[in-house]
Amino acid sequence: MPRWSIIVIGLLIVIDQVVKHWMLALLFDPPRVLEVTGFFNLVPVWNSGISFGLFGNSSASRWILVGLALVIVVVLLVWLRRAGTGVVVFALVLVVGGALSNVVDRVLYGAVIDFVDIHGFGFHWPAFNIADMSIVIGTALLLYDGLFGPQRAIK
Repeated sequence: MPRWSIIVIGLLIVIDQVVKHWMLALLFDPPRVLEVTGFFNLVPVWNSGISFGLFGNSSASRWILVGLALVIVVVLLVWLRRAGTGVVVFALVLVVGGALSNVVDRVLYGAVIDFVDIHGFGFHWPAFNIADMSIVIGTALLLYDGLFGPQRAIK
């Protein structure tokens, strides 16, 4: 695992947490919506579940989701140690950094802080945050590499 990967994971966590704390002060106290453009708002949302708020209704879900995320992060870190290409390493760093930052939210607040709201043409995407963007970009890079990247021999 390259040394820079741990630094970038840490930077992702710090940047995401700083922006979330800034959004807490700006949007959540008192709760309000800031219209930035006709298709982009900043909104205060507490997501106690996973994507689209799924599985967030039980009181135990907080710790179940924290535990599940940490197990996944451990698996991804093992993969990161064995990763062969720069794209895969970078993608795993993005996913791990985003996942760990959302774990911080769940431990501190019991839910993830979401604030980016995109909408237009009758379509409205659920609110998300920088950590979520990092996870989605990392996952997309992993899919791209798996579909179109160089073929590697099975070890």
